[in-house]
Amino acid sequence: MTEAQRAQKIRLILCDVDGVLTDGGLYYGADGELLKRFNVKDGHGLVMWRLAGGRSGVLTARRSAAVEKRAAELQMSPVLTGHRDKRAGFQLAVEQSGLAPSAICYVGDELNDLGPLQLCGLAACPADAVPEVKQACHLVLDAPGGHGAIRELVEHLMRAQGTWTAMVERMRSAT
Repeated sequence: MTEAQRAQKIRLILCDVDGVLTDGGLYYGADGELLKRFNVKDGHGLVMWRLAGGRSGVLTARRSAAVEKRAAELQMSPVLTGHRDKRAGFQLAVEQSGLAPSAICYVGDELNDLGPLQLCGLAACPADAVPEVKQACHLVLDAPGGHGAIRELVEHLMRAQGTWTAMVERMRSAT
């Protein structure tokens, strides 16, 4: 099956966080709270994906209030945090979403993402993913993690599914 055929079947984008939705940097506030930097373009891409009928979720090994907040803002579900065994976390995402693995695009960047990347319908990664992850993916994005990779993925999927032009028109006419 070609990457384009895989892309046409995707209904859920399931993202790792650190290195995918963020640039992988960890910031700590004066009181020790963990802060993360998210890219607005990635967020807008996920909003457009949702408006076109798609779903998005998170699967990450870390627990973070910042991730929970960002996921809520973007209406992401499932939100699976604290899942060090990402293969098991992916299976939980399948159960919670009610979708077949072939309808899920998993986006990861590090070795602990290899399990879900092997199980999903479309395996994708940012440009700065580790070499082993790039080799495991159907789609290597041009943008690095936290710098528009998810926005790029959304446009790629929507073009493959024939919904991109209608979304551009919707955005053009939005007030």
